[in-house]
Amino acid sequence: MNNRFPFDRDAGPIVAFFAVISILLGHVSINLGWCGFIFTMFCLMFFRDPERIHSSKEDIIISPADGTVLKVSDGEAPTELELDGNWKKISIFMSVFNVHVNRTPVSGIVEKITYIPGKFFNASLDKASEYNERQATYVKRADGTTVVFVQIAGLIARRIRCDITEGQNLKIGDRIGIIRFGSRVDVYFPHSAEVAVEEGQAMVAGETILAHLKSRKK
Repeated sequence: MNNRFPFDRDAGPIVAFFAVISILLGHVSINLGWCGFIFTMFCLMFFRDPERIHSSKEDIIISPADGTVLKVSDGEAPTELELDGNWKKISIFMSVFNVHVNRTPVSGIVEKITYIPGKFFNASLDKASEYNERQATYVKRADGTTVVFVQIAGLIARRIRCDITEGQNLKIGDRIGIIRFGSRVDVYFPHSAEVAVEEGQAMVAGETILAHLKSRKK
C-alpha cells in the first residue's frame, strides 16, 4: 500500500497561511471567511501530487508536465542551451488548474542544470521560451542520447523549485521539482525521434508519450 502524502511539500506552509487568514477574515465577515476558505482549497488542489504509472518502454520520451501541447516544432534550439544542429521541440502549457509537479521525461544522468534569469511574460506566448525566467536540465540516456527540458516561469509563476542535482541518476517519471503558479515546460530532443502528440492535446505528466526515440550506440 502506498502511504505517500498526495501533496507537494510546499503545500503545508502556504495552505496553513491562507487557512489562518481565512479564519481571521471569518471573524470580520462570514462572506470574506468563505472566500478565504475557497482560496485555501484552491491552493491545496494546486499542490496535489498524484502517483503516476510509467510506461515500461525504453525508447520513449514522456510528458514532464500536465497541461496542453502549445506547439510542436523543429529547428535550432535557443543559443543559451548550446545545442548544435536541429532539434524537435514540444511546448506544454500548465494552467493554474493543472498538477504542477514536474517529472523527468527520460531515464539517465543529469549532465547539467542551467538557470537563466528573465522576465515573466504569459507562459503561453512564444517569446516566453526566450525571455522568461527558466531552468534547463540536460539528461543523458544510457545510449548517449541527450534530452533537454526547460521549466519556464509564467505571468503568475515566480518560482521554479529544483529537487535534483547534477550527476544524479534519474528513472523515467521521477519527480524533479515544481513551478508555482501556472507555467510551461519545453522539451528538446533529437530530430530523428518520432513525435507522438499534436498541438492542443492534453498531457499527463509521467504517463503521456511525447515521442519515440531511435536508439543509438554510445
